[in-house]
This record gives sequence, C-alpha cells and structure tokens, in this order.
Amino acid sequence: MTLLQPHPDRLLPADPAERRIARDVYGGVADAPIYSPHGHVDARVLWDDQPFDDPAALLITPDHYVLRLLHAVGVPLNELGVEPRDGSAPAASGRDVWRRLATHWDAFLGTPVRYWFETELHDVFGLTEHPSAENADKQYDQLAAAIAEPRLRPRALFDAFRIRVLATTDDPVADLAAHAALRDDPSFTGRVLPTFRADRFFDPSGSAWVDAVHEIGAVSGVDATTHAGLLDALRARREHFIRHGATATDTGVPDPGSQPLDRADAERIHAAALAGRPVSPADAVAYRHTMLFESAAMAADDGLVMQLHPGVLRSHHRPTLARFGPDTGHDLPDLRSSFTEPLRPLLEAFGTHPRFRLVLFTVDETAFSREIAPLAGFYPSVYAGAPWWFIDTPAAIRRYREAVTDSAGFVKTSGFIDDTRAFCSIPARHDMSRRVDAGYLASLVVTHQISEDDAHRVARDLVETIPVETFRLREEARAGSGV
Repeated sequence: MTLLQPHPDRLLPADPAERRIARDVYGGVADAPIYSPHGHVDARVLWDDQPFDDPAALLITPDHYVLRLLHAVGVPLNELGVEPRDGSAPAASGRDVWRRLATHWDAFLGTPVRYWFETELHDVFGLTEHPSAENADKQYDQLAAAIAEPRLRPRALFDAFRIRVLATTDDPVADLAAHAALRDDPSFTGRVLPTFRADRFFDPSGSAWVDAVHEIGAVSGVDATTHAGLLDALRARREHFIRHGATATDTGVPDPGSQPLDRADAERIHAAALAGRPVSPADAVAYRHTMLFESAAMAADDGLVMQLHPGVLRSHHRPTLARFGPDTGHDLPDLRSSFTEPLRPLLEAFGTHPRFRLVLFTVDETAFSREIAPLAGFYPSVYAGAPWWFIDTPAAIRRYREAVTDSAGFVKTSGFIDDTRAFCSIPARHDMSRRVDAGYLASLVVTHQISEDDAHRVARDLVETIPVETFRLREEARAGSGV
C-alpha cells in the first residue's frame, strides 16, 4: 500500500539553487492567514456549526471538479451522491460514493484535484494511505469518525485553516440572515462576506427571468416591471448586501459585451419579455450587454468590486441538466469572445473612475498576455484575476505569472481565488498557489531580476496585501455605501 505522505518540496523547483530560495520564500507564507474573496461555501454551514453529516457529502458530492472527472471515467452522477430530479434512481450512500472515488483514485493523477485531495486527506483528516478499493471501507470509517469530533466542526476548521475572510456567492434576493448572525456573534471572530450575483436578471429570454423580476420587486419593495425599476430594485439589494458586509459582486456572462442600449430600447425589450412575448436572440444579447454596463455604473457609484468571468458555456449536456440540475460538472469553456473591444464602452465610461474596480477572469490562458494584462497595465480600475476554474492548476498559475507580470506587475493582480464549494479544500488550494508563486519568485531571484528580499515581500503581498486591497476587505474601509 502506497503511503500518503505529501512531499515537503512538492511543486517547488527542481533546480537546487532555485529550490533553496523557493523553500525560504514559501516558508515565509506557508502559515499566513487565508483571504478567500471568491468562493461558494454556504454561510449557514458556519452559522449552524453542526458536525458534517457524511464524508462523501463533504468531500465529493458538492465539488464539481471531482464530479466531472469521475463522471468522465464512467461513474454515473447518482453513484456520486447527486439525487436525480426525476426520481429515476436513488443517490448512492456516502460509503458507496467513497468507494467509487477510491476505486478510481488514479483518475486524478497529475491533476490539481489530486494535489488538493492528498493535502486535505493528510493534513486535515490524518489519513496515511492513498485511497484504494481495498482500504475504502476502512478509510470511510476513519473519516466518519473524524468529522464527528469537535475539532472538525465548521467553525473549528475555519480557525484551524487560519481563514481571515471568506466570501460567499449569493442571489440578490437572499436575506443574508446567516451573514448577519455570524457578524453579530461575539464567539465567531472571522469575517464571512456575501457577494452579489445577479446573472439571472441579465437575460430576458431565459425561462426564469420573469419570475426573477417579480421576485426581486417583491423583496426590494421596488416596482421592477420596467427596466428602470429593475435597476432600482438591484440598487436597493446591493445596499442590503453592503449593510451585511459585501465588498464585491460576481458576474458570469457568455461574453463581456458592454454597449448600452438607449433607454427606450431597453424598456421595449423589458416590457416584451415581461408580457411573455418572444425575445429575439439579438435583443437578448443587447439587453444583457446593457445590464453589464449598468452593473458597472452601479459599482462606480457604490464601490462594490466588480468581478467578471465570461466565456463559460453553462450546462453543456442538456440531458444531465434535466436529470441532475446545474453545477454537476458539465460547464465548459466557450472561448468565442475577447475583452478589449467588448469592454471599451464600459471602460470609456468608468475605467478611470476612482471608485470603480473590475477584476477580469478568464478560462482562456492566451487572454492573460494578449488582453487582460495590457488592460490592467493601463486602466487604474482593472485587475488581472487569478487563474480560475479549468486553469487553476500549478502549471497554469506559473504561466499566468509569466504572462501578466511583464505588463501588469504583481500589484494589479487579484491574489489567489479558490472558487470552491468544498470547504475542506480551501487551505490545500491556497497552499498550491503559494508554492507555485514561491517557485516563480525564486526564478526571478536566480536570474537577478529581483532580490531575495523582494521575493519575500512580494510573496507576503500576494497572500495578504494584494487580495485585501483589490477586494477592499479592510473593515475600516467601508462605511454605509461608501468606500
């Protein structure tokens, strides 16, 4: 049986001179606090602070990175704990889900998922063997016993992981009661901040758009039956989020087009969609572009940092969507759009506004050097978001640094983004980034581009100062709707 013993030099350079420097640089930030400004952990998990129910429900079923690879080697989603919407088959038990992972453990070789798993299974849960078909039941029992212990309850882990700030992702109509309760609980010393995610209001041709408009009107107390009214309702909900500690929004769109419609055309499309009349593809796209522009206008006004990640085709496999729902592993890159020209209307209006801040993410690595870094290298408002989703891998993080540093330096980047629903993987993901960045900084030292002192300072900035400043996470920096 192969022992599970993550190597202390994993991901550090092979060259001895670089490795020595990288070890020192990494050592200086290995235990630094975690700022997680973009993630998907439910705040209620921390508010309730109940023991996790099941190892598989904690480590496998909610993590679309894990689901997609196991599905790719032939494991049905219901055998991974995902309940079919149509009741066609029962979801597997937690023990059986763990067996599926253990049996297909080698499917993750060479992937970042394997790195995260090895780190969390060893460091958090104390496992000493790689999962396998032979030890699956024994390991499941070990994990089940471990998560029943007080030290592995959500708040205890929050502290053990040294999380300083954890951002969630929340619908505009969310009441944010768990965030308020955590903020007001003197026994909880961390910060859990909501993030405003308004995508479902952007596309008037979507089947759920009419219901969404009525819902936000009811929750905000603002008549949203006009386009202007919908914008007012969104502004009201943004203020609600700010009162609950939000510092950012998050927007995922097919493309970053931002040309605004004139008011009459926006109202025409809005009224037609609300009346149930078909919205043409051209009108739907134009409306979405207007909503992106208006979101930037709101961000310039209220100071919420605008995160933008275009280029993902959601729910690529319609039969899986119908049977299991969204976020089940089949969102895929769709790289048909660029950034520079589509964002020009938005950036001409707000790119030099002192309050506006835009963090650009991509799943197209070529966009880093071609567009995102040059934009960040000119516009005070633009920041180069870290590699995200399909490219949050050791090799891609290194390539990101090489692609953006020439044009944008370090200070115009976002800090690492873990983007996860899998709570226990957060420290493993941040550790991966810190090791890769240490190696990159060491390469600059040995080629005499920066000093060792510079490398240590930048490494610390990348995990603390830069995410704090980019996402406006300083508590004293926000008062009311100001920044």
